[in-house]
Amino acid sequence: MRPSDITVKEAELHLVEMPPARATLKFGAATRSSDKPDLRRGGFIPHVRVRLENGSGRSAIGWGAIPIGVAWSWPISEATDEIRSEAMVQLMREFCRLATETHPSGHPLEVFHDLESELAALSRKACAAVGLDEAMPYLASLISLSPLDAAIHDGFGNVNGMDTYAGYGAEFMGDLEHHLGPAFQGKYLSQYLRPAYRPWIPVFHLVGGADKLLRSEVEESDPRDGIPNSLDAWIEQDRLFCLKVKLSGTDLQWDLERTLAVEAVAREVQGQQGISELHLTTDMNEQAPGPDYIVEFLHRLRERRPSAFEALLYVEQPTERDLSRHRFDMRPIAALKPVIADESLMTISDFDLALELGWTGVALKTCKCHSHAVLCVAKAEAVGAPYMVQDLTNTGLGLIHSVGLAARSNTMMGVEANSRQFRPAWNQPEAKVHPHTFQPVDGQVSTETFGDTGLGYRVSEIDREAFRG
Repeated sequence: MRPSDITVKEAELHLVEMPPARATLKFGAATRSSDKPDLRRGGFIPHVRVRLENGSGRSAIGWGAIPIGVAWSWPISEATDEIRSEAMVQLMREFCRLATETHPSGHPLEVFHDLESELAALSRKACAAVGLDEAMPYLASLISLSPLDAAIHDGFGNVNGMDTYAGYGAEFMGDLEHHLGPAFQGKYLSQYLRPAYRPWIPVFHLVGGADKLLRSEVEESDPRDGIPNSLDAWIEQDRLFCLKVKLSGTDLQWDLERTLAVEAVAREVQGQQGISELHLTTDMNEQAPGPDYIVEFLHRLRERRPSAFEALLYVEQPTERDLSRHRFDMRPIAALKPVIADESLMTISDFDLALELGWTGVALKTCKCHSHAVLCVAKAEAVGAPYMVQDLTNTGLGLIHSVGLAARSNTMMGVEANSRQFRPAWNQPEAKVHPHTFQPVDGQVSTETFGDTGLGYRVSEIDREAFRG
């Protein structure tokens, strides 16, 4: 056992209450609104606290916090959102129980491997516990493991008195062959990650399918809390230059007009503020029937307005998440713009299949487990595939964690961080310690306030009840 190796001594799940979102988010075929502060509307954020010991006998605490995201991770079911959410919470409890009883040990990647091997069995047990007679999708199971996995990585850095990312070299872990195959013999995560956080990185603002673009569209029913309700106001406030546009994937004309409208509003407001840089991405959340739809969309976008086409960085997950179902050839899209897999990416095998089918790169999310994300960074860097770090409306510690991952890697542009749009009030305790991680300056968020150990949260300074005692 290496002196830095950790043993999980305790793991506890805390459900931290969260008020309704201030605005509606429409994506794909779903709409998440703020009208009910219950499980279906995201009425809490799961936090996991672990106590770890290292090989030298030191003890420390680690934290992880990831939203459930049932509408995204488990969209098709006979059960209600509430029952599915309960099943995912039950799985979180099962993982915490397993870790507390079996005391897994080693490097965090090794602990992740041990815990992930129990995922299928524990998922079945969790579903049975809530009376659900169907299987939990693998993606939902990964989300249920992710707060514990994040807490273990955070605690690993804390117990060893170092930045977690500094513990990804040969001194602290075995090579990547076990995780990524023979091509990674003698290779370590530290070779693919930045040695320090980028102090500032561009932030992607989410333009939902129902979002208002202009102040003139704002209605009396919209929130009156001093926070923007339209895209033009957001750009003015945050000096944004990166926008992620949610599209339908089912109405080509609407998708085209929406993209053009977003670009037009952005260019006009940016021109008034002296901002010349604009980057767009589009996300159809699996709704497009096939690659031909996207190819036509891109051709028509270029014909209608070359500037909008040039501003488009990539197309995200336009088609179904099951890559093997139709085995769509994505090369015609990739010949025009990079096409990035998101919901399709759950395992390293998924990554390999995506590349085989012509996808250009991948979207990483901490909700798919930090361990999985850093392994995908190594894989992407090794094969030259572009990647992004994206969001699940991460709040609080989850946003600090996600921004940190993006700042330690070489993302295509920056990081998505949209909880400032939907749950800014909930973020206030963490934002007081890390103000510009949560509030952009000149279209960028900052890591300059991150701590020197763990994932940089500085939990002891955050005035949130869950962290006391």
